[in-house]
Amino acid sequence: MDELTKKSYRLRRIVIEAVYRSSSGHIGGDLSVVDILNVLYNKVMNVSPEKAHDADRDRFILSKAHCADCLYAVLGDKEYFGLDEYLNTFERFQSRFIGHTNTAIPGVEMNGGSLGHGLAVGVGMALAAKMDKRSYRTYVVLGDGEMAEGSNYEAMMAAAQYGLDNLCATVDCNGLQISGTTKEVMNSAPLGEKFKAFGWNVVEVMDGNNCEELIAAYEAAKSCKGKPTAVIAHTVKGKGVSFMENNAKWHHGVMSAEQYERAVRELEAKYE
Repeated sequence: MDELTKKSYRLRRIVIEAVYRSSSGHIGGDLSVVDILNVLYNKVMNVSPEKAHDADRDRFILSKAHCADCLYAVLGDKEYFGLDEYLNTFERFQSRFIGHTNTAIPGVEMNGGSLGHGLAVGVGMALAAKMDKRSYRTYVVLGDGEMAEGSNYEAMMAAAQYGLDNLCATVDCNGLQISGTTKEVMNSAPLGEKFKAFGWNVVEVMDGNNCEELIAAYEAAKSCKGKPTAVIAHTVKGKGVSFMENNAKWHHGVMSAEQYERAVRELEAKYE
């Protein structure tokens, strides 16, 4: 568990580097969702570069696709591609590493951009697995701000209707979005109760930046039969960098050289 936690801070360091070099990216949400992606890719999902075209590989969709920088860091760490290419070209002219997920990148299952699409596509993937009698599971990660999109609720209803127990949605609940708190902008709380009302199994993770708690939640999701599972992960926006934590300014912020150096010092101290 200590090694997994250390990897989370290494991944945060990679994200910081990419965002600083490019002067672009959604750093606050990247840092809140790191632990979720780390646990999914390194402890939960049946995925690897060697299985990239395996029909029974697990499927992953980052519905909050503006946090592509974090997903690229995780995929690069798993050697789907060279990390140097990501770090040196992210958000540059003609780079394949653009600011939202795209299938030009090995390991990415869906082009992302407009919020509210990922869960519906995940429902389709999970339903296809049932119809084709395939063993793979589908995982979708959404943001809590994204839960204002009505398409998510249609997808939630369909997932329960078809008994998609091979589908697991995780909501990265960091409480902030680009224009303020989710409570002030469009309050979707209590999310757990909403998923339950639509017929889902719900697992609440009070510390969504804790790898051990996340692993337990995904184990519970796998054991649930007959209905899809929603993991409500309460996270900290900007987690790991003190001046970014719980600060809506860092939904999409550009670091100065001084801020970059401070962030690096803090993350490396935590890693050590």
